Amino acid sequence: MENENEFLQLEDEIIKTLKNIYDPEIPVNIYDLGLIYEIDVDDDNNVKVRMTLTTPNCPLADSIIAEVQQKVEAIEGVNSMNLKLTFDPPWDENMLTNEAKLELGLL
Repeated sequence: MENENEFLQLEDEIIKTLKNIYDPEIPVNIYDLGLIYEIDVDDDNNVKVRMTLTTPNCPLADSIIAEVQQKVEAIEGVNSMNLKLTFDPPWDENMLTNEAKLELGLL
């Protein structure tokens, strides 16, 4: 059970880290924007993140991806980080959390 607890703590720490990364063009963090499709942590604390961007033509894509990679790798306990960028399914406003909708004045 202790390993399960450590796993959940690491996953929570990853989410907390992602909630501190912002799309520079939208004043909402990438997690609440719905850009994170999947977080997977294996038994060896190797992390896989599958994410998207609001548009495939995002001019700041490289900096957002680099920031996610660097900040998740820096979390204590993370062994390795594999980031996969996808546009399937494409992002849309329905992926916003209620917090993001409130922040953007959509609620």
